[in-house]
Amino acid sequence: MTVTTTVDDGLATITLARAKAHNALDVTTKVDFLNAVTAVAENPAVRAVLILAEGKNFCVGQDLGEHVAALDADPSTAMSTVDEHYNPLIRALSSVRVPVVTGIRGACVGAGFGIALAADIRVVGERTSFGTAFTGIGLAADSGLSHTLVAAVGPSRATALLLLGDKIDAQQAAAWGLAHRVVADDEVDSTARDIARRLAQGPTLAYEQVKALVAASSAGLRDALDRESAAQLALGATVDHKAAVAAFLAKQAPTFTGH
Repeated sequence: MTVTTTVDDGLATITLARAKAHNALDVTTKVDFLNAVTAVAENPAVRAVLILAEGKNFCVGQDLGEHVAALDADPSTAMSTVDEHYNPLIRALSSVRVPVVTGIRGACVGAGFGIALAADIRVVGERTSFGTAFTGIGLAADSGLSHTLVAAVGPSRATALLLLGDKIDAQQAAAWGLAHRVVADDEVDSTARDIARRLAQGPTLAYEQVKALVAASSAGLRDALDRESAAQLALGATVDHKAAVAAFLAKQAPTFTGH
């Protein structure tokens, strides 16, 4: 298996398991990853998602050996993987209604960078490096990076990263807002899991509305106010809200059920 999935107490963990290839994305891995994301997104028991990777590197992007073979076979269809695999994967990942946390170690490049930015929270190892790499092989950008990277670091920095293909380290990533937390490499998985478990025990419906509001934020302030009003109206009627207010007044810690 190139991708493994476990679900435990509301937390779904999806792990890239192609360590010997630095988790490069061949067709099998892309299909397995999309199937895993789709399955956990459709599982009502899942209240948070954690994405990890085996080995020293999170993901070096497209498997270039497979890509060369595709170019040799038929250059006119070699890039069909963007529409067939990368676009569906990033759409599915960015559409997951519950929080998505990613633990990142080592190289996070190209489509691997796109996967990382499709998550909500990124825990990064201190020796992690991020890069776009596309122009280095005569390409532009895919996996949503022309949008998500701009949203994360602004158009000027995003354009420079895409044009030059330079790598940035974990400290720079944190300074630019790409990383939620930087930890020792051997603490990445456990730290990311702790954060994901905390989210899996939280107010799931409120998290869903937070994600929706942030995703729609580019529409402007007036639209944001209307969306916030509708979200608060719906959440005010939930079991979690009523119970949390009662717990606060009783000076107790709330217990969220996701309802």
